[in-house]
Amino acid sequence: MVKLAIDGGSPVRKKPFPEWPIYDQLEEKLLLEVLHSGKWGGATRSKLPEAERLFAELHDAKYAVTVVNGTVAIAIALQAAGVRAGDEVIVPPYTFFATAAAPLLFGAIPVFADVEEQTLLIDPDQVEALITPRTKAIVPVHIGGAPANMTRLKAIAEKHGLRIIEDSAQAAGARWNGTGVGAIGDLGTFSFQSSKNINSGEGGMILTNNEALADQAWSLVNAGRIRDGAWYQHEVIGWNLRMTEFQAALLIGQLSRLEQQMAVREKNARLLNELLQDVDGVSPLATDPQVTRHAYHLYIFKLHKDLADKLNKSDVCRMLNAEGIPVHEGYVALNQNRAISEEIRKRTGQARRDSCPVAERACEKEALWLPQNVLLGDEQDMHDIAQAIRKVVQSV
Repeated sequence: MVKLAIDGGSPVRKKPFPEWPIYDQLEEKLLLEVLHSGKWGGATRSKLPEAERLFAELHDAKYAVTVVNGTVAIAIALQAAGVRAGDEVIVPPYTFFATAAAPLLFGAIPVFADVEEQTLLIDPDQVEALITPRTKAIVPVHIGGAPANMTRLKAIAEKHGLRIIEDSAQAAGARWNGTGVGAIGDLGTFSFQSSKNINSGEGGMILTNNEALADQAWSLVNAGRIRDGAWYQHEVIGWNLRMTEFQAALLIGQLSRLEQQMAVREKNARLLNELLQDVDGVSPLATDPQVTRHAYHLYIFKLHKDLADKLNKSDVCRMLNAEGIPVHEGYVALNQNRAISEEIRKRTGQARRDSCPVAERACEKEALWLPQNVLLGDEQDMHDIAQAIRKVVQSV
């Protein structure tokens, strides 16, 4: 049996994967234009309108509102859609902390619907079973860049009179049945935090095809002002949550190379899917045929149940890391997060425990991640990943 690197053997690879972020003279030029303009903030807009236009067009949306980050984008989108303190918002537990923390920011209550076994995306059947008179919105998360089942979720929302806010933080450029994510529900939110496929350091975006919702979101982000109103005309309670011109400059530069990068990620993901078919004990997540474009912010694969019961997921990560593969354990299920549970108890006066066994097992035992920059490598890099996974699995 081949000796693992963690036990003193030779690693599969010592070469690094592509670094992130990727930038060149274009970003430098755009940033210098902002610097020399002397108009750096979010109120004196020059680059921001262009960034909003480009991003909206990419996703088939009519309206875009830039914000400080993706967490705020979710909170503002929910409020623009009419969600208020005490209302319930159905979210998945297999997601970043912000998806549940954002409604709690203004007193709305996250309710956790479990995810599908094969995709780790929110399960529409679980969503419908959790709807109560207090439910006002559904927040599907397009995990790893794979769109959730928006066809089913929209039907459920229309049946029950609910709003849909798409958490598309990881899914810039993804499409469901040919339509860009973020423009399918009532509103969609995005993150440009430094790990994301579109990186402006920090920042976020809200998209919608509804003018009234766009205007409401804009007011909340711009201290309660109204479009075309006077500077000191504050009609609603809002805050200064604007993105800066520097971030917009980076966003424009990064958008210029998104298409080429998406094509590379998709090609490498297809190859990795093929290579892992020959590795017993692991499999990539399934992709719904209605996903017409996957953003691949993450490449997620799962350990099969028998293997996951033999191996500790943390140990698998350490073994693969030692082989030169930057695999990550991923999330802790948010329905089990103490801070969120305690905040829900404070808000409602009741301890709530939503059972989500699929997400819990994925987090504790099965699901592993490769970050998006790994998929920007070459064909040999994908073979190295598959070889390392095979080496670790066969060592059991």
